[in-house]
Amino acid sequence: MRVHRLISTTAISVVCFACTAAFGTTSLAADFSGERIEWIIPFKEGGGSDTWARFYAPFLTQHLPGNPVVAVKNVPGGGSTKGANQFTSRAKPNGLTILGTSGSTQFPYLLGDKRVRYEYKDWITVLASPTGGVVYVKPELGVQSAADLGKLKDAELVYGSQGATSLDLIPLLAFEGMGLKVKAVFGMKGRGAGRLAFERGETNIDYQTSSAYLKNVVPLIEAGEAVPIMSWGALDDDGNLVRDPTFPDLPHFAEAYEMMSGEKPSGAWFDAWKAFFAAGFAAQKMVFLPKGTPDDIVEAWRTAAAAAVASDELQAKKEALLGAYKQATGNAAVKAKDIATEVSPEAKAWVTNWLKEKYNVKL
Repeated sequence: MRVHRLISTTAISVVCFACTAAFGTTSLAADFSGERIEWIIPFKEGGGSDTWARFYAPFLTQHLPGNPVVAVKNVPGGGSTKGANQFTSRAKPNGLTILGTSGSTQFPYLLGDKRVRYEYKDWITVLASPTGGVVYVKPELGVQSAADLGKLKDAELVYGSQGATSLDLIPLLAFEGMGLKVKAVFGMKGRGAGRLAFERGETNIDYQTSSAYLKNVVPLIEAGEAVPIMSWGALDDDGNLVRDPTFPDLPHFAEAYEMMSGEKPSGAWFDAWKAFFAAGFAAQKMVFLPKGTPDDIVEAWRTAAAAAVASDELQAKKEALLGAYKQATGNAAVKAKDIATEVSPEAKAWVTNWLKEKYNVKL
């Protein structure tokens, strides 16, 4: 398959004028009529990234020139590194293959994981979606709300994890700082698999990013099968941890820590947690085109993403599935990617040492 070019001089002039107004000069306009876009999601079905992609796909179809089918392809494995590596090695720069990443793709990159064969600087940013996360437990633990967090101090907790260098670094660091006795069972193919293990009773503590939580966990809570205890929170403009706007009734992580310990979190571990939280959640899910994609195709994608985000239909449906987070396109998405793919050397060193001592992970 190939991307067809519009050959009408009039059509080119009209479309190029629109693209120039939004993003700058381009010589040709891309047209995806009759094409099928493959959207690689490096996780199994049912998790937050899969939910997010399947929500966005029809809106991208609607706003891309030619209205191509945008089909999600799940490529799980390696804590999301398998699908990202596949995208880097196989995706052609023709606009017909895009990649959706998450913090589980960013963290191995940031930590120098040997499985990583991709370079974020090579990818072209189309869209960035911030998100949050909520921790919940089995009601059998005797916890009815965040006010009962103290009851978890002596509980034997089991958590299904994708791996210590994935986005699960955030909960694992949090559980460690709170002094919880949590046994991590590694090897989950995504957070969706972690949730299913929780539903089967194989684990008794879990967390999901906002989209999967809203879609798949809220029904469990309503059925009395899960109890939310805290969100990770969000960062304000000054970098302070505040309550997640999607879950304003839940204490954020620092508040939950203080409820359990009687003091505010501090020290190197909390600095490291906060640094990786910012990296993993400020632009937790992103859409990329491969290196070398022509300018006209890039602009077509960026224009479509901006139009999709601005549409009344997406805005009306967004909060119920994605939460109350502002979606970033254009230059804002590029800036969000830069924040999400950088952490301080101090935070990286602390986490690297902790991973080695705690889980014998050598990077």
